[in-house]
Amino acid sequence: MKWYNSFFIILLLGGCSIQSENITKNTYERPNIIIMLVDDMGFSDPGCYGGEIRTPNLDKLAGQGIRFTQFYNTSRCCPTRASLLTGLYQHQAGIGQMTGDKGFPGYSGKLRENTVTIAELLGGAGYNTGMVGKWHVSRTKQQQGKENQLKWLNHQGYENEDFSTLDSYPTKKGFEKFYGNIWGVVNYFDPFSLVNGDQPVKKVPANYYHTTALSDSAVAYIDEFSKDESPFFLYIAHTAPHWPLHALPEDIEKYEATYQKGWDAIREARYNKMVDLGIVDPVTTPLSPEMREVKDWESNPNKVYDARKMAVHAAMIDRIDQGLGKIISKLKEKNQLDNTVILFLSDNGASPETPGEGGFDRNSETRDGKQVIYTTHDKSVMPGPETTYAGIGREWANVANTPFRFWKAKTFEGGITTPLIAHWPKGITSQAGTTNHSPGHVIDLMATCLDLAKIPYPDQFNNKKVTPLEGKSLMPIFKSGSREGHKTIFFEHYWSKALRAGKWKIVALPNDEWELYNLEEDRTELNNLANELPDKVTELSQLWEEEALRLDVFPQPEMPERLKKNRENN
Repeated sequence: MKWYNSFFIILLLGGCSIQSENITKNTYERPNIIIMLVDDMGFSDPGCYGGEIRTPNLDKLAGQGIRFTQFYNTSRCCPTRASLLTGLYQHQAGIGQMTGDKGFPGYSGKLRENTVTIAELLGGAGYNTGMVGKWHVSRTKQQQGKENQLKWLNHQGYENEDFSTLDSYPTKKGFEKFYGNIWGVVNYFDPFSLVNGDQPVKKVPANYYHTTALSDSAVAYIDEFSKDESPFFLYIAHTAPHWPLHALPEDIEKYEATYQKGWDAIREARYNKMVDLGIVDPVTTPLSPEMREVKDWESNPNKVYDARKMAVHAAMIDRIDQGLGKIISKLKEKNQLDNTVILFLSDNGASPETPGEGGFDRNSETRDGKQVIYTTHDKSVMPGPETTYAGIGREWANVANTPFRFWKAKTFEGGITTPLIAHWPKGITSQAGTTNHSPGHVIDLMATCLDLAKIPYPDQFNNKKVTPLEGKSLMPIFKSGSREGHKTIFFEHYWSKALRAGKWKIVALPNDEWELYNLEEDRTELNNLANELPDKVTELSQLWEEEALRLDVFPQPEMPERLKKNRENN
């Protein structure tokens, strides 16, 4: 679908200069870097991680690169993006929850002034920088009143207004080029908050599909960047497969029959394939018990609807992989593939959400006034077209996150574990084709990019002191297969919380007691050792509180009294 051939190629590339000042020969020896982040994809969704979804391009990258099995995100979309871009934990970056301003430093809803992005540092070191896709680290701006908000979301009013403050847009955070959405949720056939640079894109072609548009935009950027001798950094932040479940008919058709066999059959097949691939060890990582509301597939009255939901989810991932194929082809055409580092990951585990109505960030009508049916309330309507809104729900989310428990927004392994594929033909040599079980976190991507670009992390940027880097480079793993990892890895989101220290992990749902797991023996978190090892729980919970205090996790009214005193004394 060459959707931009005449109109959009001018839109995407016009008026964007490529900086090439102060570039030394050393610059040309540094690799290009592409980070591809997808949204709400489960750990086992790609074929190379056990899934039945057709991802031949991802599978090839994994077969020639490194597959990580214990890499973590923050369990939610905008916090993960904040951490990825800055190399800091999300509260340090200012987005401890979502993109609303809560009035506290860790919850400002946008990137804080004492942060610096990968694009800003690489751009300052001679890299060309571009981004396509979902930004979602600017404060969410809303219209007064639900009726006005819906008109805005439906493209029926307020089309000329900015979607957030322009100083928080990607083009003000180090990206020379940007095409994508400022907010998080989109209608894939007619996205809200779509901009080119900092200018609203007021209309898209009739055959527009957002995932294709983002992939084709990335291809156009690579084509343009490759005319310059400088290396480039490209951040591809797909919105898919985040709800609404919107996909092209030809992609859905591939999976029409696949999921009619039901949750258990798909989940068991995925698990068995994961074992065969070496992604999981059946001794230390058994398949966790199912977590779903509808227990039995055969007696499920909504089998047709439920199978269709997962078919659309699969189609959305399939289309991402098709776009990756175009990107790889362009890199080959430009003789750039061998010295391009590609890092692929997801922003959180698959989502159990089933959106139920328009408002805030989701439309209620199409641009031309057709009603959008939220299929949670009408399961006779099949997901997929623009006039529908659906999510896969907890049943399929549990499948997508095989073999783990829980999902997006929770800090159990199903919510925070992401596939990570690293591909770099020139630099990953002895480790090519391996599966790596070293723990890591999305905060490590900044450090890795700086290591690749051969530049230090600064103490100051734009005459402002910046928060010290939290991440650690993955380069030692690229070279030798191992590194000295983090002493602790911290998690908190809406009071789902966890801390990993070596093989030990404490984790709790909101307002629940700490649970304790030995991840070397129990990666699926089935044997809670909290009662057997209370001293270990005390030790790790104190570490969690110390980290929470250091990282600006607590809003003042909710901070425990003992920690308030500690903060006052410090």
